[in-house]
Amino acid sequence: MLAVSLATLAALCVLQHIPMADTLVYRAEGAAVANGTDLYGFTVTQWQLPATYPPFAAILFVPTTWLPIGALKVAFAVGNTALLALLVHLSCRFARLPATPALVLAGTAVGVWCEPVFQTIVYGQINLALVCLVLWDLTRSDDAIGKGFALGVAAGVKLTPAIFIVYLILTGRVRAGLTAVASLTGTVLLGALVLPHASVDFWTRRVFETGRVGKAWIVDNQSLQGLLARVLHHPEPGAVWLAAAVLIGAAGLWTARRAAVGAVAGTGRETWGVLATALTALLVSPISWSHHWVWCVPLLAVLLAEGRRGAAVAVAGVFLARTLWLVPHEGPLDLRLPWWQQPLASPYPLLGLALLAYAAIPPRTARPHPFPRPAGVPSPTRPDDATRVGRGSPVGKESR
Repeated sequence: MLAVSLATLAALCVLQHIPMADTLVYRAEGAAVANGTDLYGFTVTQWQLPATYPPFAAILFVPTTWLPIGALKVAFAVGNTALLALLVHLSCRFARLPATPALVLAGTAVGVWCEPVFQTIVYGQINLALVCLVLWDLTRSDDAIGKGFALGVAAGVKLTPAIFIVYLILTGRVRAGLTAVASLTGTVLLGALVLPHASVDFWTRRVFETGRVGKAWIVDNQSLQGLLARVLHHPEPGAVWLAAAVLIGAAGLWTARRAAVGAVAGTGRETWGVLATALTALLVSPISWSHHWVWCVPLLAVLLAEGRRGAAVAVAGVFLARTLWLVPHEGPLDLRLPWWQQPLASPYPLLGLALLAYAAIPPRTARPHPFPRPAGVPSPTRPDDATRVGRGSPVGKESR
């Protein structure tokens, strides 16, 4: 399965001359650092894409200048495929599924065709690397040394993972949250040390320029703002979006905390605490390109672990269907879609809202805490749960 899947993907990339535009932006950022030129003053590719990440990320991109463009594209494609396999493995650990080689290989073979993962590969994006950092860190024991450090680094590369720092603090993992804050601060200071002018430019001006990333109303944007802009037929939903974002943000974090804290007492689901936080970030962010939704991989793992195979098939269908690319989306057509095309144009935010509502519903039966517990903290697992677990039952643009 994996051999056929990857061979098909490689052939498609070659035949379609996939440009991997984001990889070229990263290379240009690394070149700006290496050559001492203006990090936020250039645009590259035929789409005139600028740099949108913090200076720390640009420093990490310097090695991309060491390879010819062709070799760099191959490295990104192979690297992202390997990261997908790692994400499948981490997702199994996250959901308490057995991470057998067969399951990881099969998950990778199918996963490359989920639209967010596929777009990440063909754009040459770094979403998979960031999700792996966050998921690995969050699934470590609460008393693990340095828990939160990898999360802070991920937030230093791309700001959106910072919402998980709030999640850690809201759920009582203050030490891990402060560690994440410290590592995030370290990335900012390193960027300021190496690129002082670029750091001032980014943190005082560029970080607030949402329009620099791209148009919020196009179908590529699968955030709440993109949905509202298309539904209201207005490129800037303004106060409507702001009110909705505040409401969904508060409700999403409340749901995440409730799920995580309830898991300690055996009445919640820690996995849904993490997923609710991820969904909240994707919904309230001004722009969440479709390839940002690579959290679909751990989401599917959790649904399978809970025995909700029908829901898993339906969710997988949403991410495989690519309906957002079927509606007219050239020029201003994104803002002129009729009502019956709106769900096709915004499948991910609609799914995200439905999943947040589901996560807010307490489980009918208590489930064991899915992550390693700190020493001395008793497990909430009930005696009769031991039999079920023993049988193996589920425990439970920036550049465009």
